[in-house]
Amino acid sequence: MIQELTADHYRVRRLFDRIRSAEPGSATRGALVEQVGVELVRHAMVEREYLYPTVRDHVAEGSQWAAKELAEHAEIEEILQALQDSERDQKTFDQLVLQLVTRVTVHMCEEEQLLFPRLQAVCPADLLEQLGGKVRHSKTTVPTRPRPQLPDSPLLNKLAAPELGMIDRIRDVLTGRRRAR
Repeated sequence: MIQELTADHYRVRRLFDRIRSAEPGSATRGALVEQVGVELVRHAMVEREYLYPTVRDHVAEGSQWAAKELAEHAEIEEILQALQDSERDQKTFDQLVLQLVTRVTVHMCEEEQLLFPRLQAVCPADLLEQLGGKVRHSKTTVPTRPRPQLPDSPLLNKLAAPELGMIDRIRDVLTGRRRAR
């Protein structure tokens, strides 16, 4: 699981590099921001479903860790929602992109440097491997659009994710978003 989530972080960092090098207001930059949004939403959903419940169960003060990380996810999803509602050529779009890159980068560093090592030290390796398979599979069915209002209940997320994911994928095809990725 940790390898899967770290690989997601790597993909997001690469997209951030491409966003920074794209011309502000360009269609390319807008498409990259949309692509990073899809990656971040999928990543957040699998973390809600698998990472944070495991952190609660295995890491000392796991409930506090999970609550903090989930609050950060909500902030990130609010920024993603604001980006979806903003025009690419507006100054606010670029400000929101900067907020997103900053917030997500801090979040990923905290997970990689603080949370993942703690989890790896106390969680059985076979469980982490099993969860990695679940994370890989879930990414194909989870939503692709931000929902900051979604509850932080792992059970509700597991139940709602496939249906919301299907709705998002249909919406992506109808709006041409899938072709842009």
